[in-house]
Amino acid sequence: MSDKQSSVLLIYTGGTIGMKEDPADQTLRPFDFGSLMKEVPELNKFGLRIDSLTFDPLIDSSDIEPGMWRKLASTIRDNYTRYDGFVVLHGTDTMAYSASALSFMLENLGKPVIFTGSQLPIGRPRTDGKENLISSVEIAGARRPDGSPVVPEVCVYFNSLLLRGNRCTKVDAAGFGAFQSPNLPPLAEAGIDIRYNTDVIRRPSGKEFRIHSGLDTRVSILKVHPGITQQVVEDILLGSLTRAVIIETFGCGNAPSRDWFLDIVHQSVANGMILFNVTQCLRGSVNMDLYATGRALKDAGVLCGYDITTESALGKLFYLMGNYDDNQTVKSLLEQDLRGEMSN
Repeated sequence: MSDKQSSVLLIYTGGTIGMKEDPADQTLRPFDFGSLMKEVPELNKFGLRIDSLTFDPLIDSSDIEPGMWRKLASTIRDNYTRYDGFVVLHGTDTMAYSASALSFMLENLGKPVIFTGSQLPIGRPRTDGKENLISSVEIAGARRPDGSPVVPEVCVYFNSLLLRGNRCTKVDAAGFGAFQSPNLPPLAEAGIDIRYNTDVIRRPSGKEFRIHSGLDTRVSILKVHPGITQQVVEDILLGSLTRAVIIETFGCGNAPSRDWFLDIVHQSVANGMILFNVTQCLRGSVNMDLYATGRALKDAGVLCGYDITTESALGKLFYLMGNYDDNQTVKSLLEQDLRGEMSN
């Protein structure tokens, strides 16, 4: 391990983890991160330099928008040379969306960016926030014998699991195991020790780190379901203000085989729309060559999302469309694995 003291920047954007109960009226209020070491004295034992930065105003995770992602990416860029790792405290409802988006916005990332939060406020006796925060900080400051970061990726840490940010999804609104990464093993598991899955962790290319703030958000999501109407499909796939649509299909990429549905898909592609096929299933992958219904979508020009999550598909489209005006370039990159977001 390098003799240089590791440093971590905590970025509090909002969310349950940063709340503390006011003893006077029992309401939840954001606590002062300037007194973080007093609230969580265990952090002192790591020997890390830990600084904190709080967004103003704080943002409820249900109100997260691309503007916050730009602010977060800029904050990391502006502090990139000063810290060895970053911990982002974030509400759980949209954490997978934010982690996915940041994984694409932060190109050639060579340091850990760990998203975490909690199901109970950090001031509650049974809070999961302390363990999530403590382990996230330890991982963000962890270095290999050569001094390089152990996990130079955008990740989500929750309930003893470190997950790739663009591979995870929220699966539980009540339990402490709020997140899973169904199609990729955890990057690390915290027990008595933190066990890193080094075969899965991605390493930086050595190119210069930079951020991408240009995001094109003209994306809609169509969730296919029994009884879906022609009008609904037309409204989404033929929308004049939409550039791309994520189609959440059944199983391994199947959708209705009715003539009207396929006619709308063909017309949408002919109009220049980017259509991206993502499965509704938590586990498994889209394979449009397996069944006739999936093959019909492929023949119509629908692109394969393999095992990408909807959250990651959204972030990837925002990023690609924000960087390329040419839809053909976007299409060619959409089916490629850019940040470890899918297996193809």
